[in-house]
Amino acid sequence: MVPSAPIVLEMEEKNYTGIIPNHETGKIIDSVRSVELNTEEEAKAFFSLAKERLQNVNQWHEIAGVGSAHFQLINAEGKQANRLVHQGDFFKIDVPGPGSVAGDGFDWVRVEEVKEVSEGEIESLGIRVRPASNPMSQDDSIAHFYSEGSTSNFTVSRERNKITVGIYDRNTKPNEDTSSVIDKARDFTVGLGAVTAFSAFQWDKLAEGILRSTEIGG
Repeated sequence: MVPSAPIVLEMEEKNYTGIIPNHETGKIIDSVRSVELNTEEEAKAFFSLAKERLQNVNQWHEIAGVGSAHFQLINAEGKQANRLVHQGDFFKIDVPGPGSVAGDGFDWVRVEEVKEVSEGEIESLGIRVRPASNPMSQDDSIAHFYSEGSTSNFTVSRERNKITVGIYDRNTKPNEDTSSVIDKARDFTVGLGAVTAFSAFQWDKLAEGILRSTEIGG
């Protein structure tokens, strides 16, 4: 069951799983979208689909569409993983434009937590990731244009008949922890621009894609 109702812009933070940290410094980016179904039964069925889409990181580019980054799920041993996301995994991210030297041309984040809650008429799944070093390299510099203190937090929630996808970047600041002069210049320039441009575009497209009424590839 997929919704025919319009996707709506939301403002309220949905942190039922508690995975979104307090914001203390840097920038905030929120991309929150919702859709309301006719019955609770339909909402439960679509929540299961939306939850699977969120956990299927390898399909995020296809879900988000043209102009978005490519994501590859890498397990804790540094091998490509063709499954849903687990805690301890990495995202290998190919963003449009120059990649990280420390990341061998890619940006990297580590999955800190995957948490699911269900209580009464509310169900929610949350995933928190944090910039990380390249697990395939001896270089322990953070291989991302954001600092290690930054997080991206992904949630999908059902409140009775309403499904909400929220993506929340917290404490976002440019990465200064790198030994590469090229990366330092890139992270400062790209990091600042991405706060208001690419990250917002990327997460808006992903949130909308997860809630769209067609099957992936349809």
